[in-house]
Amino acid sequence: MGFSRCHEHYGLAAAARAGRRYHIERRHFFFHQGEPARWLYLVVEGQVKLPQVTPEGHQVILRLIGSGEAFGLIAIMGESKYSISAQVVDDCLGLRWDGDEMGQMLKRYPQLAFNAMSVLSAYIRELQKRYRELATERVERRIARSLLRLARQTGQKVEDHVVNDMPLSRQNLAEMTGTTGFTFSRILSRWEQQGLIKAGRQRIINRQRHGMTTIAEDLPPLPLQDDS
Repeated sequence: MGFSRCHEHYGLAAAARAGRRYHIERRHFFFHQGEPARWLYLVVEGQVKLPQVTPEGHQVILRLIGSGEAFGLIAIMGESKYSISAQVVDDCLGLRWDGDEMGQMLKRYPQLAFNAMSVLSAYIRELQKRYRELATERVERRIARSLLRLARQTGQKVEDHVVNDMPLSRQNLAEMTGTTGFTFSRILSRWEQQGLIKAGRQRIINRQRHGMTTIAEDLPPLPLQDDS
């Protein structure tokens, strides 16, 4: 094994040893917005939502974190505060690292620093995409995109349908798409009448995946088939 590969291996091993297992129950918080940013986290099992409250008191769900994803990386910056909260959607098992300790490891092991930068870069690209959607796209497209994203994260294929047990409430999903709960429910009802979905209290069955993709990508509808 070459020096660089060996150094990388030791860096990952050191990070793994420094991680502390952390279990937290549903609806509890890893941290609250405005608290000193001391820890960064990695989700092993479960899901975490990242809400932010505006100065006017409005809440926005910025992201849903799933298994294998990290959050709270601002803790490595030192003397910072969390700009968001992190609330458990399902009982969650994770790993956490002291931010100062991890900051020292990033200086020592460049590969760890590169990995952290890659995570932050992916988050920035996602936020840029979300901002573009909010600024330029119709609410139907934004909702369809959000449902397809959740289907990729948590959906299960059953026969020809995709069943998505929603880890977020309808109000949370409305907040993620920049609309009201009333508008969100009204659009779901219309899609249900059209046979695209079957919506329950915390479950959405995507009955026509291509139909939802058509809305999300603003594609022309499929031509009707001639049965003659």
